[in-house]
Amino acid sequence: MSRLRTVLGLVVSAVFLWAALQGQSLSDVWDTLTHANYIWIIPGILTYFLAVVARTWRWHYMLRSIQPVPLRTLFPIVTIGYMGNNIYPARAGEVLRAYVLKKRAGVSMSASLATVVIERLFDGVVMLLFVFVSLPRLEVLPDWLRQIVVLGSVVFLGALVVFFALAARPARAQALYRWLIEKTIPIEFQGRVHGLADRFMGGLSALRRERDVLMIFATSLVIWLLETVKYWFVMHAFPFEVSFYALMLMNGVGNLATTIPSSPGYVGTFDATGIAVLTAFRVDRSLATGYTLILHAALWFPITLLGLFFMARESIRWSDVNRAADTAEAGAVP
Repeated sequence: MSRLRTVLGLVVSAVFLWAALQGQSLSDVWDTLTHANYIWIIPGILTYFLAVVARTWRWHYMLRSIQPVPLRTLFPIVTIGYMGNNIYPARAGEVLRAYVLKKRAGVSMSASLATVVIERLFDGVVMLLFVFVSLPRLEVLPDWLRQIVVLGSVVFLGALVVFFALAARPARAQALYRWLIEKTIPIEFQGRVHGLADRFMGGLSALRRERDVLMIFATSLVIWLLETVKYWFVMHAFPFEVSFYALMLMNGVGNLATTIPSSPGYVGTFDATGIAVLTAFRVDRSLATGYTLILHAALWFPITLLGLFFMARESIRWSDVNRAADTAEAGAVP
């Protein structure tokens, strides 16, 4: 199954890359890259790390009902997790993040993964908000991008409703999943699965209080606005200009597309959608391609390098990363 998912991800990335580069003059793209003013990437990267700090604070806020963990402990763990997402398939970095948190602070992996799932749901909701804020501009997009938006809306909003329902009625939810476990899981494994489910439910506690939900949403909004500001800074390295709303649309659609299984680092899915959005706003295709590739690299390399640094400092071995990746593929969380 692991190999199948890896192969599928590579195929999906290849298809999206082919779509992104089809009919392009690579010499024109290269000319765009060689004439870019790369000094603008520096404030873009600094802005991106402000967003990482905001992500760390959001996770700190969500974990406090399970176990308070200092921000200085969480920041390296967050960067290690994003590094893992960038180099391993199946978003194994999320499991790696939970693994390192358990190692450093003793927090149950299933409980911390519940908070990570909530993060992803709120990220998806904010991406949809970005898209709908730019709704009058949505008509310029090709049909396949609009279909990604529709699919993303169904997945993220549907999942959020389910998780709110579970969090609002924990006793009823517990009775339901205990009944399912007893009916579908061999008796020798039922105790372990019950424990996993109970700890996961504990991680949903942040959804039970309106104030917590508002704080998580507000922080998610700040995170993604900061990331869009990075898009804006990197845009100034190239000779074109689109509105901030257009960049919000690019951010929203591009990150919704990264939920499609692909190779590590979201190669192809991010690039094809970014290029398509910009060309829909009449940016020259070679400029759109050069910008999107540099933006993707500026999003990928800094957090990956910092994650590798913290990984070495925390004395985490590659066998730990492989174990987390295998856990992600198997769907088994201690």
